[in-house]
Amino acid sequence: MPDNTRIMTTLRRTASRHRVIALAYDGLCTFEFGVAVEIFGLPRPEMGDSWYSFAVAAIEEGELRATGGIRVLTEGGLALLATADTIVVPGWRGAQMPVPETLCAALRAASLRGCRIISICSGVFVLAAAGLLNGRKATTHWRYTPLLREHYPTIDVLEDALYYDEGNVMTSAGSAAGIDLCLHVVRQDFGIEIANLVAQRLVVQPHRDGSQTQHLTRPVARTRESKQLGQLFDFLHQQLAQPHTVTSLAQRTGMSPRTFLRRFQESTGTTPQRWILQERLLRAQELLVTSRMSIDLIAGHSGFGNAASLRHHFHQQHGISPAMYRKKFTLPTK
Repeated sequence: MPDNTRIMTTLRRTASRHRVIALAYDGLCTFEFGVAVEIFGLPRPEMGDSWYSFAVAAIEEGELRATGGIRVLTEGGLALLATADTIVVPGWRGAQMPVPETLCAALRAASLRGCRIISICSGVFVLAAAGLLNGRKATTHWRYTPLLREHYPTIDVLEDALYYDEGNVMTSAGSAAGIDLCLHVVRQDFGIEIANLVAQRLVVQPHRDGSQTQHLTRPVARTRESKQLGQLFDFLHQQLAQPHTVTSLAQRTGMSPRTFLRRFQESTGTTPQRWILQERLLRAQELLVTSRMSIDLIAGHSGFGNAASLRHHFHQQHGISPAMYRKKFTLPTK
């Protein structure tokens, strides 16, 4: 079955269209709002008519100002939240700016009926004001974590996380981390393959795990080293199932092991061993939901060698077994 046909069949198997409502407010964070529109609101005719239904709800009447000198007029207000399956809070106009009680009440009502509510960057302060994060874990941009902890001591604030999933409430760190969280939502709703297609359209990495640190020091590599590392990444993606050592990888790049380790860390924010492990886990995830291979075969194709090793690392990363992951994220066939 051709890829496009298979994707259309997958989407038709989903239930009625999932309705996503993004908030708009005076002082709107333009980038964060754009993330929500790009991922949930952009027409995707190649994916059929089961893609998200998207709308914008203004929390105030009239023309709204947005960052960058933009003016926004919306077609709906807070009443739209009663129709939402997912609500996106794209930032907030200030970490210490009050949140209207009408908005808080609408979010609480939506949460009580099972609506999923997600925040991007400073939008976490809206969720916190509504009381949706009491006794829960949450994250936000590293600049705001001290304020969030100070003003809402009942929240378990995560300083080093790109996003955190608390079930029907999800929070993300800085603006770009909102893309990671929204792709995480797409993976939950439609599976890995479709989320990867969305990421491909965005020209971003398909998956950065939510536990990844916010603080990545990544100086630009020297021209020669940048080219060498780019070629190395291509090689590793093609040879994930093969064993690799720092020495062998350093030889391939023409660097000493010490220089290689330093430049690799600067370019990726992690070690070669950890990078390879993450890529192997991603390969295993993809094979689990897009193929009918046995766990043993997937372990071999993704570089873990055997099923026991795959189960060990997979459970450490995701808290569930590969078999349970396959069951959770593979859409049923007719």
